Amino acid sequence: MRHLKFSLAAMAATLVIMLLPNHVTYADVEEQVATTCDFQSESNGNPGYSTINCLLTEMALAYDVPPEIVKAIAEEETGWKHYDETGEVIISDDNGIGIMQITNQSAYDEQQLQDDIVYNIRAGVEILDQMFDRTDLPVINSKDRDVLEHWYFAMMAYNGTKPVNSPIVQSTGKRNVGAYQEKVIQNIADLGFIQLEQLPFKVSDFSYDSNSDANIVFNTMDYHFVLPFTKTKHEFVNGDKVSVTTAVRLRERPTTTSNSHTLTKGEILTITGPFVYDENPSNKNQFVWYPVKRSDGTKGYVASSYLKTWFKDLPKNHYAVDHIYYLHDRGIINGVPGGNFGLSSKLNRWQVVLMVVRANNLSLENRPDIHFSDVPKRHKYYKEIAAAVDEGYFEGAADGKFNPDATFTRREMAVVLQRIYDFPQASSSHPFDDVRADAGSGWYEDAVANLYEAGITNGTGGAGGLKFEPLKTVSRDQFAVFMTRAMDESYRLK
Repeated sequence: MRHLKFSLAAMAATLVIMLLPNHVTYADVEEQVATTCDFQSESNGNPGYSTINCLLTEMALAYDVPPEIVKAIAEEETGWKHYDETGEVIISDDNGIGIMQITNQSAYDEQQLQDDIVYNIRAGVEILDQMFDRTDLPVINSKDRDVLEHWYFAMMAYNGTKPVNSPIVQSTGKRNVGAYQEKVIQNIADLGFIQLEQLPFKVSDFSYDSNSDANIVFNTMDYHFVLPFTKTKHEFVNGDKVSVTTAVRLRERPTTTSNSHTLTKGEILTITGPFVYDENPSNKNQFVWYPVKRSDGTKGYVASSYLKTWFKDLPKNHYAVDHIYYLHDRGIINGVPGGNFGLSSKLNRWQVVLMVVRANNLSLENRPDIHFSDVPKRHKYYKEIAAAVDEGYFEGAADGKFNPDATFTRREMAVVLQRIYDFPQASSSHPFDDVRADAGSGWYEDAVANLYEAGITNGTGGAGGLKFEPLKTVSRDQFAVFMTRAMDESYRLK
């Protein structure tokens, strides 16, 4: 079994299982989830919503699947019910069984799918996991398991890749809001209070005959979108810093009827423990509750939907906050171990390569071999470096080396950004005294002038005139500012 992991609550409630294929059985997984959720099967009766939330969430985490997606699929299939009003197992006309509507699956016991809701949920999550791993479905960006939008085609395949589920209506070119995966995404918004990004598909991406039952033909298999994607909200841990995405209530207890205080958008909180489920079993919420602490020491609970990662070392009023999160939300720049961003840390060349590749969604496949003596094919980032060099963004040194671990200077930054974004030729000279005084500035001076006129940089000031400091190493926060301005004109200097 692949991907198995359990939440902190699950591990605290039961014995820790070695997460290796020959040490884990399906029965182990089901038992551990049931124990965590304090669930004992009730004949012909649906558990309370809080228990269902727990079963769906913990099983999703066991398979490293975003719980938001599993819960939204269960909502679309049966409204979180295993039994109908008469106490009979829900079985659809096409023999879909139970809460996850498992159909025509020879790998599962049909009677157990009816009799055991935990078994049924495991089967559904496992099937969804298998859909994500399929190689005949399109891939979105880096296919990150934690990013909800990256599961788009797995959600589709859970129901089927038939014309009815085409993302685009072929005849009109409009969004197919009736497609199964679109309904699931709407469930995430309506009941999980998380609005996913709408992926900009085109009519030409899909071919199908609306009068045929044949599967959709995927004309595009590798999508590269630069969007503020959405990560699962179920992976915060004790000590994490989070920010509030909108004005929301800080509850005294983990339920919507509890007394509360109002939090302001952007307020920074500290996670103080593992998430918990709503203490009212009748509340049908698809989110979970995190215990948090405010800066003044006030404690309470916040719905997971309204929380977002905040780097521990990043002050709220830091000059690069907006730029850092612009890139972080798009998966371009990440933090460093310990929940920090790494403010003022120096960048080296391979780190910049990674960000450039992500920002431009470069494909790593079918690139010509590179022949740098210090970047062998076994190098961890060989493919990324090869892609960046093939695109003409980076070059090697005269001695045949790429120098991946060398620090990245401001003059190199100017040249690389100019190569990527092709800023217009400056109409006037730049104002940087230290660049004009550098006799060897010929290879980078035009790039500096173009960046200045485009509003990417305004220099560093200092005694004796405005300076660019071309030999100074670029820090992580500085590069976040430069990169964001290059990518998005609304961030540029006026």
